[in-house]
Amino acid sequence: MHIGLQQCFFNYTDQRTNVFKVARVAEDAGFYSYWTMDHFFQLGGEYLGPPEDPMLEAYTTLGYVAAVTDRMKLGTLVTGVIYRHPGALIKTVTTLDVLSGGRAYFGIGAGWFEREALALGLPFPDTTTRFAWLEETLQIAHQMWSEDVGPYRGEQFTLEETLSNPQPPAAPRRLWKQGQLTTERVARPPIMIGGMGESKTLRYVAQYADACNLFASAGIDVLRRKLDVLRGHCEAIGRDYNEIEKTALNSAFWDDLQSAQQVVDFCGQMAELGITHMIFNMRDTQTLAPLETFGRDIIPAVAAL
Repeated sequence: MHIGLQQCFFNYTDQRTNVFKVARVAEDAGFYSYWTMDHFFQLGGEYLGPPEDPMLEAYTTLGYVAAVTDRMKLGTLVTGVIYRHPGALIKTVTTLDVLSGGRAYFGIGAGWFEREALALGLPFPDTTTRFAWLEETLQIAHQMWSEDVGPYRGEQFTLEETLSNPQPPAAPRRLWKQGQLTTERVARPPIMIGGMGESKTLRYVAQYADACNLFASAGIDVLRRKLDVLRGHCEAIGRDYNEIEKTALNSAFWDDLQSAQQVVDFCGQMAELGITHMIFNMRDTQTLAPLETFGRDIIPAVAAL
C-alpha cells in the first residue's frame, strides 16, 4: 500500500518555510505522494477551520513542492472543474508533469463550494451542468494528451486547437493487462476523479480515469458498495476493474485514528477492500512530528499490504 500526504493547513506565520519543511520531511519519511486541496478559502468546520484561515493556490504550491522534492507524486485532491477553463487547466497540469519529471496526477471533480465561487466571481452552475463540464474536461484531457491537435466541440466547451506542446513525459506506471500486473511507460499523468456519486462520478472513473478517490470516513460498508458500483460500470463498458487505482482519503491523529497502530490497523481494513493508496491529512504538520511518526511506525508497517 502507498501512503500519501494531503497538506490542507496553511495557517502559519511563514507559509513558504512550512511548505518546504513539510515536503522535504514527508519525502524523506517515505510518503509516496503529496496533495493539496484545490481551494481558495479554507473549508470550515471544527477540524479544518473557518474560511478566513490562510489557503495557498494549489498549482503554484505544487510547482514549488516539485522544485524541492525528487520522488513524491504530486496532485490536487481535487481540482473543481469550475475553477479553470479546461484548455488552460490541462496545460497547467502538463507543465507540472513536465517540470516534476513525470510526477503529476490530474485530480478532478465537479466542485461544490458555492460560497468560495460566488465570493471570487467564479461560475457555479447547477449540479447537472457541473457534471457536464466535468465529463467534457475529461474528454479534452484525453485529446490534448494525444496526437490529435484538432478541434474539440462539445455542448459545453469549444476548443479550436487542442495543441499542447510539450507533451507530458513518459513515466513508469503500474498497469493491469489481461489479469497481470505490469509496468509500462505512459506519456500522460494518471487521471484521478474524486467523489462517490454512483450514477455519474464512478461511471466517469470507469470510462475516463486511471484512479478513483473515495472518502474513507464513509465506512467499510459504504466503500464496499461504491467499489461494487465501480466494478459494475467497468463491466458495462468492458474495462478491467483492476486497471483502476483505488485511493481513499482520511484524517490521521484525529477522531477515530488517534495512534499510529490505529492508522496501521485501518490501512489493513482498507487493503482488504482493495484500496492500494491511502492519503491522510493531519493537523500540526508544522511540528513535523506527525510526518516522522508515519515514516517510523506506519509507512514501513503497511508497505506490504
